[in-house]
Amino acid sequence: MDIIRNDKQGAKVKLERIPTTPPKKADKDAAKAEFDALGEELFDLQDLLWGAKMNSVLIVLQGRDTAGKDGTIKHVVGSLNPRGVSVTSFGVPSTEEREHDFLWRVHLKAPRQGEFSIFNRSHYEDVLVARVNHLVPEPLWRSRYQHIRDFETLLSEHGTIVLKFFLHISQEEQEQRLLAREEEPRKAWKIAAGDWEDRKHWADYTRAYEDVFARTSTQRAPWHLVPSDAKWYRNLVVARAVAEALRPHRDAWQARLDEVGKQKKAELRAWRKKR
Repeated sequence: MDIIRNDKQGAKVKLERIPTTPPKKADKDAAKAEFDALGEELFDLQDLLWGAKMNSVLIVLQGRDTAGKDGTIKHVVGSLNPRGVSVTSFGVPSTEEREHDFLWRVHLKAPRQGEFSIFNRSHYEDVLVARVNHLVPEPLWRSRYQHIRDFETLLSEHGTIVLKFFLHISQEEQEQRLLAREEEPRKAWKIAAGDWEDRKHWADYTRAYEDVFARTSTQRAPWHLVPSDAKWYRNLVVARAVAEALRPHRDAWQARLDEVGKQKKAELRAWRKKR
């Protein structure tokens, strides 16, 4: 199984039953060839999206520490034209952000028509970290599921294609990656005692994520659960999912551009006649 697409609210997910490794049939060389081809296709689709300005794309990346959110952005988003792409990393809210509702800072970063917005962590931290670390009362974080569904429905009704990815790694793989950070000078800056502390709450985060998938998965804003122990495979399945979500819009975007092209040509002919 390469990816789980959860698009039905209330559908239960048990993370322990979902593999974190690639299927045995997966071939790394074939995956690279497919990934390269998908990169070219995504670049072309993005060009149509940018020109037509009928839709926008929001990609939400969630996962435990070391799951590969930065790596996914580097490789998958690296296939896109930087024009029209923004990446936002949501950390601890600032004083100003805490003085607004929890979605205020998120809505500010939603994509404009024709553009991609990538969220490295997101509004889901407010029902994950806030829940596990008891940062807000339970009735408050529970009420946020509905607010999140409404927010994502609002975005989709205004043309935003919402794609949410959970990068699923095993506890053993996370430990190896955390230890590797300590050995690699270029990644030492990422070391944080809090990462090891969070491992003590692995089961709590598991339950929190399972509730997120059950309560916020919808047809318009599905969750994709991506096996992420192998970085090359993680990148491939995320690229596949993004391409699959954009392909159905290709004809409409092209038709819009054809229409605009005809109008521009007519305007140019009219201008030349006046000269």
